Amino acid sequence: MSRPLVLLHGWGLTPAVWQPLLDALPKTLDVHTPALPGHAQATAAAPGIAAWTEALLAQIPHDAVVCGWSLGAMVALDLAARHPSHVARLILIGSTPRFVSTTSRDHGDAWPHGLDPAVADDFAARFDHDPAATMQRFVALQALGDARRRAVTTALTAALSDTGAEGARALADGLQVLTTTDLRPAIARITRPTLLLHGDGDALMPLAAAQWLAAHLPRARLLPLAGCGHAPFLSQAADCAAAIGRFTLE
Repeated sequence: MSRPLVLLHGWGLTPAVWQPLLDALPKTLDVHTPALPGHAQATAAAPGIAAWTEALLAQIPHDAVVCGWSLGAMVALDLAARHPSHVARLILIGSTPRFVSTTSRDHGDAWPHGLDPAVADDFAARFDHDPAATMQRFVALQALGDARRRAVTTALTAALSDTGAEGARALADGLQVLTTTDLRPAIARITRPTLLLHGDGDALMPLAAAQWLAAHLPRARLLPLAGCGHAPFLSQAADCAAAIGRFTLE
């Protein structure tokens, strides 16, 4: 029997975003799709990567193949660093150790492979003012650079999490996790085999971020996906499912 496969979605979405990938994965796999804290009616957690990982821990079997996308990939990295018994293998989609860029003047080590801090601050302010409209902007950014941009936009929009008052508060916490987390110091502790899937047209998180992870994770390999944006598992579901299935069963 294969190891359990856990899929962790990204910020602002629900586990429904995985449906095209689930349809393409081998039916023999034991797949788990927990919701991130505060998403899809899941209980909220304090705004910190450690608290989010702890909130999900009970839903992640031991010795699982953990596949995270975007913010879910950051949670997967934190899980592998602090709870390695839960992680047999890692699959990281559209991933980065740090979402927001920084210079050596305001941080110990410069990180050029992220979103400009001013853009991140503006996004947070817009979200506070109009969560629903800001989520649509975020969807557009995730689909940018994808050859199947319209289809990806449709799929992401259909899987958006609730932006009502309670949902918006939880999503604001998640946005804080996304923009304040820096997992670079933890990377050296992650020794599990890792597969990185990354769209070569990703406009939200550049391919260079995944290349950095591939160079610094000791057992990682990177598979760039041509013509894909930030959600390659939507635009190339069959190819992603094949790669994930092979890696899970190795």
